[in-house]
Amino acid sequence: MTTQILLAGFGGQGILFAGKFMAYKGLLEGRQLSWLPSYGPEMRGGTANCNVILSDEPVGSPIVTDPDVLIVMNLPSFDKYESTVVPGGMIIADSTLIEKKSERTDIKCFYVPATKMANDMGIPTLANMILAGKFIRETGAIKWEGMEDTLHHIISARHQDMFDANLKALKAGYEYEG
Repeated sequence: MTTQILLAGFGGQGILFAGKFMAYKGLLEGRQLSWLPSYGPEMRGGTANCNVILSDEPVGSPIVTDPDVLIVMNLPSFDKYESTVVPGGMIIADSTLIEKKSERTDIKCFYVPATKMANDMGIPTLANMILAGKFIRETGAIKWEGMEDTLHHIISARHQDMFDANLKALKAGYEYEG
């Protein structure tokens, strides 16, 4: 099984961190993987996207041109990448920032008010992890088991105080019905 994921949004939304989380979780599960971050020269507020490939076989190229899953956190990225999702694929969108809905009928779409949820929960910087939680539930590309171990590995020593907040955000996305 191979899952090609494109995460996209503005710099500062945690796009690269969410991609790193997914890739590292795949690594701990013994999967073959690729993680390719990309961001505009503006950094915070500019464009950011991340290509993640999780596979049971060696990954030939790290570039995702036809994603199975698009996780999108802003309207410009939604407009740019919606058409690239493969038929039978999936879009997971932050509906707080993207009011538009896809008109495609050949893909599944999940609209999660991640930014609003994160703000309401007192963790405004973790909408990215809410969407990552929804990704885990809807795709099964990575397992829920072992989540804490993954978070301990990817959250830097300087930010270990964010462990519980990240776990809370993941659970909120995983449990979100909609």
